Amino acid sequence: MPNRLVTLSIFAGFLWFGLAPAQAEAWQCHASSGPTRTALVELFTSEGCSSCPPADRWLSALRTRQDAQPQLAPLAFHVDYWNQLGWPDRFGQPEFTARQRWIGRLLRSPTIYTPQFVLDGRDWRPLRNGFADPRRNRTPGADLRLELAAPADGQLAVVGEARLRARGKDAQLFLALHENNLSSRIEAGENAGKLLKHDFVVRQLLGPFVIPATGVLLFKQVFNLGADWKLADLGVTAFIQSAAGGEVDQALQLPLCRQ
Repeated sequence: MPNRLVTLSIFAGFLWFGLAPAQAEAWQCHASSGPTRTALVELFTSEGCSSCPPADRWLSALRTRQDAQPQLAPLAFHVDYWNQLGWPDRFGQPEFTARQRWIGRLLRSPTIYTPQFVLDGRDWRPLRNGFADPRRNRTPGADLRLELAAPADGQLAVVGEARLRARGKDAQLFLALHENNLSSRIEAGENAGKLLKHDFVVRQLLGPFVIPATGVLLFKQVFNLGADWKLADLGVTAFIQSAAGGEVDQALQLPLCRQ
């Protein structure tokens, strides 16, 4: 059942162009998607999986690779089905396992596993093929805009627009809050004794939010921030994905601006 989205009307336009009343949020970060498609790269991983650290390191390297930015929007989803096998992953969430199972059903895969990379809704092997993939740099099927407010009272407000380039599609919007520069000292399980480092770790995933038949969705959502989350390392990724086939029309990643 899709989440209900708080939509905006004329007031959204005032926020977008910086004309909001003084009592509204201070919108300090903004970004728009470009003329080419930014590919969504998802890594399903776990701190309890001994074969996952190389995949985690590959994803982290995207932060500094010039050939990856801004063509790729990486996200690391820590699943929870390894938690009973020796080490509970503090980043693992059942919602992320459910997302991986959903993608598996779309791909007609009988099993799910870690580490698994998914590129624009399709199984992918980047460690073998590098960035060589024919789906990159295609014309996007949608456009995205995002603005982030200055965090206040333990919350981060996000406002934006999702606009399809063709109507009549079963498109839905997701918003992911992610964090970089994380690490864990593993004390048990397959990775016992290792210090694991992570980037692009999804802290919260909101959605799916159905894009109406008009093809345009103005939205405002709020993330509740954890007390130990580092504001300087947070960012938001928006992506538009088909409910039936899993194809991704566009993605947009925006780090939280420093004050």
